[in-house]
Amino acid sequence: MIKSELIQRLAEDNPHLFQRDVERIVSTVFDEITNALARGDRVELRGFGAFSVKKRDARTGRNPRTGEAVPVPEKSVPFFKAGKELRERMNTSD
Repeated sequence: MIKSELIQRLAEDNPHLFQRDVERIVSTVFDEITNALARGDRVELRGFGAFSVKKRDARTGRNPRTGEAVPVPEKSVPFFKAGKELRERMNTSD
């Protein structure tokens, strides 16, 4: 599912809201999660999961074309860990 499909489904499930308002709500939630992660904060959504930031150390990589050693700088990457309720719903045999 892509963002526009999520907005469409939420708008259909909530006919009392305008689609533009649903779009603004979804964008605001995503922006707040992104901003929190950029600050290094952890975002936990009970029953869904937790977003956090992990640091990857600098390392020496290889250029796949030439095999030449290439320095890869330290970087931060987003990480998601699914919550218990989400894992259970994914693994039910209904």
